[in-house]
Amino acid sequence: MKKIALVHEYLTRLGGAERVLKEIWKIYPEADIYTFLYNQKVSKVFPKKRVHTSFLQKLPKFLRDRPKFLGFLYPTAIESFDLSKYDLVISSTNSFAKGVVINSNTKHISYCHAPTTFIWDEFYNYKKDQKKGWLTNFFISLLAHYLRQWDRQAADRVDVFIANSKTTQARIKKYYRKDSVLIYPPVDVDRIKPTKDNKGFFLIVSQLTPYKKIDIAIEAFNKLGLPLVIIGDGPDRKRLQKMSESNIKFKGFLTDSEIVEYYQNCKAFIFAGKDDFGIAPVEAMAAGKPVLAYRRGGATETVIEGVTGEFFDAPIVELLADGVRRIIENEDKYDPKIIRKRAEEFSTDIFVKSIKSLVEENV
Repeated sequence: MKKIALVHEYLTRLGGAERVLKEIWKIYPEADIYTFLYNQKVSKVFPKKRVHTSFLQKLPKFLRDRPKFLGFLYPTAIESFDLSKYDLVISSTNSFAKGVVINSNTKHISYCHAPTTFIWDEFYNYKKDQKKGWLTNFFISLLAHYLRQWDRQAADRVDVFIANSKTTQARIKKYYRKDSVLIYPPVDVDRIKPTKDNKGFFLIVSQLTPYKKIDIAIEAFNKLGLPLVIIGDGPDRKRLQKMSESNIKFKGFLTDSEIVEYYQNCKAFIFAGKDDFGIAPVEAMAAGKPVLAYRRGGATETVIEGVTGEFFDAPIVELLADGVRRIIENEDKYDPKIIRKRAEEFSTDIFVKSIKSLVEENV
């Protein structure tokens, strides 16, 4: 039997990338897992005894809780894993996991959620969001230059890239000069039942970071005066709460079953940022609910305009507000059964079959 290792950047929370890793691990339950940092919060899904961490895990907690300060250590950390005993390595990567060093007879398949966004096409937005002075920005630019060189070389260590969307596929080609196989992430549509009724509120489920552009949605709903529920947590929460009127409610972190209830009871789902895929909008569609999305990234591959939702063309408050009005005007035209059927095209079953087939073809 072939020995398999799974490599993932962080196991500190359960987000979309971790759901992908979970499904891959279900396919190969005997595989060992390697990661930079581990948090006990994920132990129900990824038991600690099955996880190997890097030397970063031994750093003081205040540094482990601020991973962006450790950027210069990531290449060394990922290269420190000894994977010489494995026949197959599957990395699940947003940035560094693809850079593992392996033997020449070991196959490396990398599921790419995004090609290191913060040093490539979103670098200047990332630097702007940090709100730092010129000296700090200078050192950020130096670090980014070093990481771009390493990142490009690390991509050459991958035998087969899997892209999570056509958007990611194009970026892999642009930045790494590599072809890739398209396999959309697994969405557990079976646990979500479609409903036609709603309680009148709009819904956002997201990590609360500036990159997600939730502030634009908040400004739009402040003006519209319509009820908006925001589920999720993150470093931008305090700022977002401060700018919100009383019609906007923050629910923080909720369990999967609690989130499903909100999907089923919302009028529509709001997806204000650009994501390479975006699992949450598909989950909302699994509940039969239309999605209003920014016309960029993975949402353009999952949402069908006028059928399963609507788009707005720029991250501008007025355009998002206009999209909300169109959702309301077209409410009777959206068929929950058709919306649900679209979500089923991104099911876990399809993902599992595709991963198994690709591994069998390449190992």
